[in-house]
Amino acid sequence: MTSILHLEDIRKSYYLGKHELPVLKGISLDIFKNEYVALMGPSGSGKSTLMNILGCLDSPTSGRYILNGKDVSRMEDDELAAVRNKEIGFVFQQFNLLPRLTAAENVALPLIYGGVSKKERMERAAEVLRKVRLDDRMHHKPNELSGGQCQRVAIARALINNPSIILADEPTGNLDSKTSYEIMEMLGKIHDEGNTVILVTHEEDISGFARRIVRLKDGIIESDRVNERPTIIESVTN
Repeated sequence: MTSILHLEDIRKSYYLGKHELPVLKGISLDIFKNEYVALMGPSGSGKSTLMNILGCLDSPTSGRYILNGKDVSRMEDDELAAVRNKEIGFVFQQFNLLPRLTAAENVALPLIYGGVSKKERMERAAEVLRKVRLDDRMHHKPNELSGGQCQRVAIARALINNPSIILADEPTGNLDSKTSYEIMEMLGKIHDEGNTVILVTHEEDISGFARRIVRLKDGIIESDRVNERPTIIESVTN
């Protein structure tokens, strides 16, 4: 089986003057198509740095990163941006929605960079908003939506380009327990439909939804195991 994501001895250091601060100290990892993986680790473990590299938001100091057959570890910023827009759908803790745009306009944003016409952008946005059960809120702005609804808009935006990977960074961090479970149910359905999902979290109960759990500590992989009994939600949303 060919990996959709292959990391080979990834290292990342930051520099304070002449002092080197190593954050990732040799990460090797393969993630395969339609996996559901949780990346876990305490503050300072390197998981946020690793997430930025996986999401093509940053480049490693050394090592190789092959994403869907492309070596992205040495790409320039404009090349990374193109790969990022096509291959990765992001879901962030803070939602990252533009306040002056409607839900549909926020969802359609990634399509602008691909040169898609406005008519097609709105049609595709409406389609994915139906998928996350928000078609009745298409014309609402973020301040007219609940936290859970904002996160569903963010999930729809992540899906709009049919990316290879959904990368969810602490997607329930700003939500109450009930709404958190609604969002995790939705991510589970996205995985069931064939998407590869990578979940970055420090919460044990949230990591329990994943099928595989990779734990980082002090910049290395401490453990990598299959989750034998993932949490399954029948249905908690209306």
